Amino acid sequence: MPPPVPQNPSDPDRDHGSGSGSGSDRDAGQPVCRRLVGRTAVITGAGSGIGLASARRLAAEGARVVAADIDGAAGQAAAQETGGIFVETDVTDPGQVEALFRAAYDTYGSVDIAFNNAGISPPEDDSILTTGLDAWRRVQEVNLTSVYLCCKAAIPYMQRQGKGSIINTASFVAVMGAATSQVSYTASKGGVLAMSRELGVQFAREGIRVNALCPGPVDTPLLRELFAKDPERAARRLVHIPLGRFADATEIAAAVAFLASDDAGFVTAAEFLVDGGISGAYVTPL
Repeated sequence: MPPPVPQNPSDPDRDHGSGSGSGSDRDAGQPVCRRLVGRTAVITGAGSGIGLASARRLAAEGARVVAADIDGAAGQAAAQETGGIFVETDVTDPGQVEALFRAAYDTYGSVDIAFNNAGISPPEDDSILTTGLDAWRRVQEVNLTSVYLCCKAAIPYMQRQGKGSIINTASFVAVMGAATSQVSYTASKGGVLAMSRELGVQFAREGIRVNALCPGPVDTPLLRELFAKDPERAARRLVHIPLGRFADATEIAAAVAFLASDDAGFVTAAEFLVDGGISGAYVTPL
């Protein structure tokens, strides 16, 4: 693997958080905090959705972004836009994950933030009665084992520094059940939540915070693909969200930036829900 090269590190838009393509008009023109200046953030699944929105937000707050994705073109584009580096990574491969964090350290001299976000939700993952073992295992490998591998690789760097923030993408389905099952996805996210809690407690006194980010349904390419052929399926979910809409990826990215920053200095081992109220609702507004 050739050494990664920083992409446009002097891009002025990166320094001022005013670059185009923020992912949404929701945050257009809004000032961005500068809480992450000089910190190195490794982001898996950085080429699209929540990962891309978070790469943009962390870069806007001053972080040096290390974008990881299995999609070379998408990951390279994310690195180019955020002034960081790209490391093509299969997050289920231990050697590639180790190389990812080594590249971050060798390029920037620290590993301060690990946003372990890569995940899949294939249509083959459905009811326990119809989901095959191969589909089950594939989802577990990408959604849960990859988080284990990334945490295992990141923590030693953070131990040497005496600080660090790890944010693992779980889901609101880790705390709720659904009749419209994606059995392996749900189980994998429950595992991410439990593992994050364990690591958050274990490493707290070494200055390492570990939190599980639990988004509600997010308007991402993954969700759009899932619902494109079945609007009724989307409507069935929307009715349960008190805010009456899916989240924008930039709203999840704002939570990532908070958890990565010193503003969340007393937050660890947490189940950090950003779900539009869905997990707290019984009857939603008309």
